Amino acid sequence: MKKHTKHTAITKPLGGDYHRNEWAIIGAPCDIINQLAADIHKTLEQKMSLGFLDAEHKKKRKPNSFPLSLVDKISHQSLNFTLPIGLKQNRKYFSSLDGLLINGNHFIGDKQIVIIHDKKKESLSRKLDRLTDVRMIILMNSYDEIYDFLIEHLPETDHIKIHRIDQLQKICDDIHADFIESRPPLYGLVLSGGKSQRMGSDKGSIKYHDKEQREYEADLLNKYCNHTYISIRKNQDELIESAYAKIYDTYAGLGPYGGILSAFREHPNAAWLTLACDLPYLTDKTIKQLITARNPSKLATCFYNPDTDFPEPLITIWEPRAYTVLLEFLSQGYSCPRKVLINTDIEMVNLVNQQEMINANNQTEKAEAEAYFKE
Repeated sequence: MKKHTKHTAITKPLGGDYHRNEWAIIGAPCDIINQLAADIHKTLEQKMSLGFLDAEHKKKRKPNSFPLSLVDKISHQSLNFTLPIGLKQNRKYFSSLDGLLINGNHFIGDKQIVIIHDKKKESLSRKLDRLTDVRMIILMNSYDEIYDFLIEHLPETDHIKIHRIDQLQKICDDIHADFIESRPPLYGLVLSGGKSQRMGSDKGSIKYHDKEQREYEADLLNKYCNHTYISIRKNQDELIESAYAKIYDTYAGLGPYGGILSAFREHPNAAWLTLACDLPYLTDKTIKQLITARNPSKLATCFYNPDTDFPEPLITIWEPRAYTVLLEFLSQGYSCPRKVLINTDIEMVNLVNQQEMINANNQTEKAEAEAYFKE
């Protein structure tokens, strides 16, 4: 018999409880871990943004009596809360970062850096269950030997980097290389689930280039993306034939916003290059320009629209970190992708050929595009 499941199974984001790219540093006294984390941050701050998760041993006086307070201290902001926060809610605090360093003496991390330090040898031997993906071993001294219990616990060691603690640059180079190698794959999505009310007929089926526009755009994306999909409403399935896989809109009535969220629900670990299906002038030069300018450290990479003086959401790369932000904006009553881009940290690019940003929403604009391609 097939096992009954109460809840719908969906793909979970990569990483641990705090970040998709988290490193727990374990095996040494906290002052050494804290100093190493600070040194790594200082060395890599021009290449990637890192946060730090730690715990204090001494109980300090609460800053105020409020259960949660945000204080703007001009040079920085201080967020303090005394109310209980569930473990599965922590990722939202670090989602804007490229990576998170964790004091592994107090918290569990998805990937681990183990320091060989005599003072914590016995403690480390009791925390082997935390060592699920050791990526690096750091020796305090050149003559240090890796503990036998650690060697026995690790199934394979070929991929594990070994450095001395004074080899900071090598330590940082390996962390940054891992960040580059784990860059989210790029998937393509043609947003074709609209009702085309202004056009009066399906915009995605118009043939400006001897093929349906949605197929034309999907072909452009497929040159550069790992996978390409067509976003549609469920009741469109019988009306749309495509050489590409379809992602059905599971956020009905939200237009392009719902299509983007539905794509992230299917594949939360991919970055999504999304295109509106009504861009007749679009060429692969614009796709290449956007991909070349892609900044995975930002929430999204998009073009600047001089006509509106705003970021243009019709042609945008959304990084995985955008998923939770899109949901957060939706919970506040916003379903406009442009509003998300305006109010978040993005990479905005000047489009070389502004004409390629023009969409055809109605019969007049359709006729103009058809006349253009007949010339």
